[in-house]
Amino acid sequence: MSDTVIRVENLGKKYIIGHQQQERYTSLRDVIANGAKGFLKPFQNGKSKIQNSSEEFWALKDVSFEIKQGDRVGIIGRNGAGKSTLLKILSRITEPTQGRINIKGRVASLLEVGTGFHPELTGRENIFLNGAILGMSKAEIKRKFDEIVAFAEVEKFLDTPVKRYSSGMYVRLAFAVAAHLEPEILIVDEVLAVGDAAFQKKCLGKMKDVATEGRTVLFVSHNMAAINSLCSKSFLFHKGSIIESGETSAVTEKYFSYSSSESNLDYGESWYKINQKAFHKHSERSGFKFTNIGIINPKSLNKVTQTGDPLLIRLEYSTNIKYLSPGFVIQIKDIYGQELIRLSTMPISGYIIETLHSNGLVELLIKEVPLASGRYVLDIGFVRERIEWIVKLENILEFDIAPQDVYGSGIAIDRSRGLLVVKHEWNYKEKYV
Repeated sequence: MSDTVIRVENLGKKYIIGHQQQERYTSLRDVIANGAKGFLKPFQNGKSKIQNSSEEFWALKDVSFEIKQGDRVGIIGRNGAGKSTLLKILSRITEPTQGRINIKGRVASLLEVGTGFHPELTGRENIFLNGAILGMSKAEIKRKFDEIVAFAEVEKFLDTPVKRYSSGMYVRLAFAVAAHLEPEILIVDEVLAVGDAAFQKKCLGKMKDVATEGRTVLFVSHNMAAINSLCSKSFLFHKGSIIESGETSAVTEKYFSYSSSESNLDYGESWYKINQKAFHKHSERSGFKFTNIGIINPKSLNKVTQTGDPLLIRLEYSTNIKYLSPGFVIQIKDIYGQELIRLSTMPISGYIIETLHSNGLVELLIKEVPLASGRYVLDIGFVRERIEWIVKLENILEFDIAPQDVYGSGIAIDRSRGLLVVKHEWNYKEKYV
């Protein structure tokens, strides 16, 4: 018997988008004139200024894949890539335009805050309602009831209509119901981002438990750390199609590489120009703006920095305000958003800037990069009085570190041997008794 629980073949979903085209803005005179033309239309062949048109939009196109029992599958991609459309089709919320889907087992979905709950019913009543929808008996639901309530942490509000719940309470109860009522397939969209960090961690642990019990999990998220923590395999969607599939770590690397190539940053040989339009309003408000960012290998300007090489980060800025006690912050994160290095002029490094010039250049030299090969993300910021953020630009650019034999062992260090590289030495000697 096949262990495939979801088989999708040539799946497509088409929407018809309507457009209204108008030559220019409508004035009162135009309204009166168009009314007169409408009255005279039966007697003349006039051309309307307003034309309606429509076009086809394929949210999904020619999507095919198989998912095995017990798989934990990540669905990733930029906004509008087709992820949520796929989940709605798999959850039988919407019908596909073309293609075939075969699903074996009960499906529990958590797609949007409020999906599947009746707002006028209490939390207790909604638990039994959702269980019935999944085809469970009252006895089965009662057996799981205490676990659901304990997990959701909403015991005090069980007999309150869920329309009075906060979004966090709603999500906690909805996830607890979906995960505990023993569906063969659990589908979870980005909705978990509504919960706090502790609850998200709790949910990820529960989804792992669900998969180890032989059930299947599909998880959509923009949090690559969560995707990598939970999912063994992933699909990368772009414009309604799967462009990469396989082991999650490789697919998420591809996602960041692909997103970087489509970003609004203008990449030069060693300088990275910020799209000032994206930060224009903030610059006007603060009187400070970064104008250029540079990442350079001082050993060779045309060479990518390798593990153990020096790395020079250069920031150009302009300001029309003389800030007191100014400071600059640089953070390096991995592509999953985990902060690895944070350095600031003050207080971390103890470097004092006495006078802030209206135009300036700040340089940070990391003498030996302690990072294994891979792609990393840069955050930059400007502060005053050590702690007050004036400008903070997150994920402003991505850069690569290439592998290098930093230990002289003949092995170039990559992530398979750890994330950080440290100076060290081994010592061995005989122990005398």
